[in-house]
This record gives sequence, C-alpha cells and structure tokens, in this order.
Amino acid sequence: MNPNRRDLLKYSAAFAAAQAWAASSPRYRVGITTNTRGGWEQDVFLSFREAKEAGYGNVETFIHYFMKLELYDKPKELQKRMDEIGVKFVTISNGAPMETHFEDPARHERIYADHLRLVRFIKHFGCTHLKINMGPRRPTGTTDEDLKHMAHSLEELGKRIAAEGVKFAVHAHMWNQFENRREIDFVMRNTDPKHVWFVLDTGHITMAGIDPVELARTLGHRIVEFHMKDTKPETRGGAKSRLERMDGMNDPCFFPLGNGGVDFKGLKAHLDGIGWQGWLTVELDTSPWRPPKESARISREYLAKTLKIAG
Repeated sequence: MNPNRRDLLKYSAAFAAAQAWAASSPRYRVGITTNTRGGWEQDVFLSFREAKEAGYGNVETFIHYFMKLELYDKPKELQKRMDEIGVKFVTISNGAPMETHFEDPARHERIYADHLRLVRFIKHFGCTHLKINMGPRRPTGTTDEDLKHMAHSLEELGKRIAAEGVKFAVHAHMWNQFENRREIDFVMRNTDPKHVWFVLDTGHITMAGIDPVELARTLGHRIVEFHMKDTKPETRGGAKSRLERMDGMNDPCFFPLGNGGVDFKGLKAHLDGIGWQGWLTVELDTSPWRPPKESARISREYLAKTLKIAG
C-alpha cells in the first residue's frame, strides 16, 4: 500500500474515533463536593456513600482528609475504597497543612513542592485538573504587590503542572486572598491561559458582587469547572454589599440550587451557546436545616428537572 494512503487511512481512523468519543462523551459532567458541615465533614467515606445514594457518581474533596487517614501515599488503597463505594473523583483540592500563601515569595518553593506532590497523587485517579484555593485573607486585604507575587507563583506552578499533563485551576473564594473582580482580572491578565485556568464558584462569585453569568461570558473556555451553589434571591446579579463572614450553621449565605440568587438557566444557556464542556460540581458548604444528603438531592433534582442535565 502507498505510504501516503496508509497514513491518510490511519489519521482518518483516528479522527473518526475522536469524533465518536466526543459524540458519546457528555458535555456536562456532574459531581459534588462533599465536605458539607452538618453531617459530612467528619467522615469522608460516609459523605461519598451518601452522595452516591443522592445520585452522584463523582465526588470532590480536600487532601487533608486523606492526610489524616494516612492514605496520601497509598493511592491503591484509596482507589479500592472508592471502587467499593462506586464513585470517582472530580479532583482533590489543596488546603491546610499545605502551603497556600501565594502572596509570599519566601514560601513559593514550598508551594511548588506541595502542589506538585498533590498533582502526582490525583493523577492516580484519572483527574485531569487540580483546583486550588489560596490562603486566608488578611484584614488589610490583598495589595497590588501581593497580586504580582500571586500571579508569578501561579504562572510558574501552572507551567510545572502542565508538564505533568494536568490543568491547574484557581478558585476565587470569599474571605481568601483571591476573592473579588479586581483580583480575578489581575491574575487572569497576568498568567498564560495555557498554564492557569479558573474554577467559577457561582455562590462565592455572587457574594463577591459579581454576576456569575457575566464572568462566565468573560472567561469562557478558560473555566474548567463550575462550583454550583445558590444564594439568597436579593443577591441575584451580585451581592450589593460585602459580607464580612458567614455564620454557616445559623445564617448561611449559600443554598441548594433553585433558591433564586443565581441565574442558572442563563448560565446554562450561555454554556450551551459556546459549546462549553466540563465539570458542574454541586457544592454546599453547610446544611443546617436538613441532612447534607437531602440538600444534595435537592440540587441533583434541580440539575435534572430544571436544567435538563443528566451528567
């Protein structure tokens, strides 16, 4: 056979296989973050089991759970536990006791070492992105100098993580170093889209005074994952004032989907329109009035019945 024809057939077959995979792969992959206070925060495997019972096949959590259980160096043992429950990981987030003070150049080498170790751990479970939070916010806020150091360290770490074949995504979070639109715009503008991606949390973005639908339009395909949680109806389009701290078990600001503070229909219409693909990860920081499993089920039903997302 002519070598050129053989190559053409090979590439045509590969292209057809890729098209078939894309056609069979769901645009939206649904998961849930399970460290919900009110019943799930003490037993990570209970949270996984109950999430499965509530209709989720994919879970997200924080590395400190596996550090405490001495499973951080035992991926095969952890995989066995996951298989027994019947769930897979969306990703595993960073957090204490890892170093997360990205604004401090003296801590950057420790940050790189800690996060590359985590990346190599999550690769055992087929995770394709690492989602991170930054450290707690100082009373004086985040300065321009802080932002320069943060962007530099995120870019450098993102390069190293990209070399591992994993996407690196930063999560804007109320009451952390990386919270508001000024900070988001600076970091996104001063990092390479190939190295630093974004996790858009609909609840935290709303409470930071930002419309999550507008931010999704701005960042587009740079978003690899949405954390899906709702807020009070009066915060729709962005809270009008900054909440200094959440009393999650007595006066929460985050709720199961359908509460009315986030325009999820508008968000999905935009994502449909641009052909976005990725993770929609339900999250509820606290569940003070009902067991976490029931809150999880409410959000799962909203995704299925209102947004028509099976995942």
